[in-house]
Amino acid sequence: MFAGTGSDVGKSIIAAAFCRIFRQDGYHPAPFKAQNMALNSYATPEGLEIGRAQAVQAEAAGIACHTDMNPLLLKPQSDHTSQVVLNGKPLGNKSAYDYWKNNFQFSIFNSQLRKEVCDAFDRLSARYNPIVMEGAGSISEINLRDTDLVNLPMARHAKADVILVGDIDRGGVFASVYGSIALQNPEDRKLIKGIIINKFRGDMRLFDKGKQMLEEICGIPVLGVIPYYTDIHIEEEDSVALAQKSFEMRQGKVNVAVVMLRHLSNYTDFDALEQDPRIHLFYTNNTDDISKADIIILPGTKSTLHDLYELRRNGCAQAIIKAHRDGATVLGICGGYQMMGVEVCDPDHVEGDIERLPGLGLLPITTTIGGEKITRQVVFTKFKVQSS
Repeated sequence: MFAGTGSDVGKSIIAAAFCRIFRQDGYHPAPFKAQNMALNSYATPEGLEIGRAQAVQAEAAGIACHTDMNPLLLKPQSDHTSQVVLNGKPLGNKSAYDYWKNNFQFSIFNSQLRKEVCDAFDRLSARYNPIVMEGAGSISEINLRDTDLVNLPMARHAKADVILVGDIDRGGVFASVYGSIALQNPEDRKLIKGIIINKFRGDMRLFDKGKQMLEEICGIPVLGVIPYYTDIHIEEEDSVALAQKSFEMRQGKVNVAVVMLRHLSNYTDFDALEQDPRIHLFYTNNTDDISKADIIILPGTKSTLHDLYELRRNGCAQAIIKAHRDGATVLGICGGYQMMGVEVCDPDHVEGDIERLPGLGLLPITTTIGGEKITRQVVFTKFKVQSS
């Protein structure tokens, strides 16, 4: 298991790398993350949902992705509520507070989920070897220890050796690594067999003494120091990485503005555009930037009506309509496509308390949100038309 001192320290990329390394060495690996909280999801060949990071790791391992690789997916719908996706299918929306204030109800629910994720691991480990596991966030959230499904409790079930990943680029790597280990109980501390220092900039020889000092205070070997790579274009797991994206226009390129929605999902849809040197893709809810962009993309969202309401409130809706009238190209994906229509309706309150709102009126469509979401993989074949 690759566990972390915090979010965005590089666990997902390192797990993907080891999936590929094991495959190249002749093994038959598979990735596993018991619980994921992300809006960047992926459809399996069966049309079920898992976290996008495990789909990337499965590709690195050379196998098709499956819900057993990420049996529990939490998709935030608001600051307090998440949609619970179990074994690829939505269970419904759950409020953390509602369960925390009823400890008995929460205990039963948590026990059921723990059994489900452990069963998924057992099925996966019967088919593949080794299992490359990934933890979530920080392993030292001691207030969540009793309900943790994904970090050290999962490693205990799997009898996995744990490698702790620390991010030296954000600073404080000695404190974060030592503190993460020191805050574990004695049983869990024994599971941590090594440390990886990630995102190192400069001459690695300058960290030789630091490596030795870290091993002395932690009593655990530093297995490696990984340089800061700028050319690894693997899709990110969650919105923590959005902070590294561009939020401003640039001169001399085709400026593509992705409208910054509060509940933006699957922003990895646009990663390919970021690799084109002719294009500058940036995220914004600034009306001036939207009005000047060459292309405007309305992305997916987990709360279409609430985000549409916000676009109208902050002036972005009017800016998009005006930019389209002035010649800009406007594209919509998923919820963004629905916003481009005449009206969006939610009579059954699937997403929330707003029943209907007028759309942007750029497409002659009306969307009615239903209770069951259909996901499936699609294949696109590029072809060239020959002219006579």
